[in-house]
Amino acid sequence: MPTAKGGKRQKQSDASAASFSDENKSWLKPKKRSLFEDDEPAPRQRPGPSAVRKRGSAALSRPLARGPRKGAAAAPGKRPPAAEVVEESEESDDDSEEDVGDEYEGADSVEMEAEAAEQASEQRGAAASFTMPTGPREEMPDIGTLKSRIADVVDVLGDFASKRQEGVTRVEYVSLLAEDLQQALISRNVSLDPISKWSSEGLQIYESAVPIGATPEYLAGHYMIQSASSFLPRVLDMASAPGGKTSHIAARMGNSGTLVANDFNKQGLPSFASNLARQGVRCAILLHADGREFPRLMGGFDRVLLDAPCTGLGVISKDPAVKAEKGFTDVQRCQQLQKELLLAAIDSRAVGAMSLGGGIVVYSTCSIAVEENEAVVDYALASRNVKLVDTGLPFGVEGLTRYRSKRFHASLKHARRFYPHTHNMDGFFVAKLRKFSNDLPPGAQQQPPPSKAASKKKPPPPSKKRQK
Repeated sequence: MPTAKGGKRQKQSDASAASFSDENKSWLKPKKRSLFEDDEPAPRQRPGPSAVRKRGSAALSRPLARGPRKGAAAAPGKRPPAAEVVEESEESDDDSEEDVGDEYEGADSVEMEAEAAEQASEQRGAAASFTMPTGPREEMPDIGTLKSRIADVVDVLGDFASKRQEGVTRVEYVSLLAEDLQQALISRNVSLDPISKWSSEGLQIYESAVPIGATPEYLAGHYMIQSASSFLPRVLDMASAPGGKTSHIAARMGNSGTLVANDFNKQGLPSFASNLARQGVRCAILLHADGREFPRLMGGFDRVLLDAPCTGLGVISKDPAVKAEKGFTDVQRCQQLQKELLLAAIDSRAVGAMSLGGGIVVYSTCSIAVEENEAVVDYALASRNVKLVDTGLPFGVEGLTRYRSKRFHASLKHARRFYPHTHNMDGFFVAKLRKFSNDLPPGAQQQPPPSKAASKKKPPPPSKKRQK
C-alpha cells in the first residue's frame, strides 16, 4: 500500500538522522586549498605586510586580514583581531616569507618605493637645505641620487620664498627638475624626448617598459600625463579686428596652438574672418563677446593682448577729423572702458608654476593721451598683482612717470611711447605687464567705479584705427 511504503521510508530517514553525530560531519564540509600546493595538512597563509617590512621596505597602510596564528584558538565564524595577525607575522618562521608570490611583491614595490623616497626626503629636509649643483652635470647619475634631488627641488618649489637659494631663480629650479626627471625615466627604460619646440618642461613619451602612470615619480606628483597638444600656447587677442595683429601672432606661433580672437563689433566679423582666411591662419578661433566678460567665459590663457578701443588721438596725422569729433568727455568714457578691459585681461591670465610666458599681458592703444595710457596702467598696478617689465623694444620714448600734477608708478618708464613727428608712424603706446599672483591686493576692487562721464552715456563704439 502506498501509505505503508511512505511510512516505511519516513522511518528509515528518521533512523539515519538519528545515527548521524558531530564526530563524522567534518568530511561533509569542503576543504580550503591554499594558493600554493603543499603536503601539509593545514593551508598556509600568505604573510602579512609586517613580513615584507623585515626585508627593509617601507610599511604599507593596508587592512590586516589573515588567518589565525599557529596555536591560537578562534571561535568558529569569527576573525581574529588585527593585533594577533601582526603578532603572527612577526613570529612566523622564515619559510613563510619565501611563499610570497612575485605578483604580490611586484604590485606593492612601486608604492613602497615612493613612500620610502618621501620619508627619505623628509629626513633630508630636516637635516639640511638643498643646494643647487654647480659645475658639469653627471651624464647618468644613479637612480638614488636622482630621486633624492627631485624630492629636494619639489620641496623648495613648494615654499620658494623661504627655501630658495640666494641668487637662484625659479626657472633654474624647474629646469633642473625637468632634467632630473628625464634621467630618472630613462633609467627605467622609458624612451622619450623633450618637447623643445614649444615647451621647455614637457617630455614626449614614445615607448615605456613600465606603466608610465605607476612609477614612483608619478605617484610622488613629479609629473602629470597629458597630450602633447596641451603644451601648445593659448593666446587671447581680446580686441582683435580687423586682424593685423592676430595674423602676426599666428605666424609667430607657427600656425599651431590656440589663438582666440575676440571682437565686440559684430558687423566687422565677416571682413575679419576674410582677412584671416586670406592670410592662411588656421589656429584662430573667432568670437563675438564683451571682453569684460572673459574671466567668466574662459580663462587660463598663456598670454593676452589687449589693443584697447580708444579715441584714436594718435592717428590724427592721417585722419584729421578726429580733432573735431573727439573731446575730453570721450577720453573719460574710453578710460573707464579701458580700465575694465585691462582688469579682465589680467584676470583671464592664469598664473601657475608651469604656465608659459610667466603671466604676460600686453596693453596698447593708438592714442597719445595720458588718461588712456599711463593712468590706466597705473590703476592696474594698484588693483592687481602685476608689475611692468621691459618691452624689449630698442626704440621709442619711455612712458611718463609724472604729467602736470599727476604722479605715476616709477616702473612706467618701462612702457614705450611713439610719436608721428618723431618716429614717422602713428602715435602709439605699449606696456608689458607680468602677473605674479592670482590674489587681489589688499583693498583692491574687482571692477573700477564708474566715472561721471560713463554714467551719463554708454561707452562709444571702437573708433576707426589704423590697420593692425
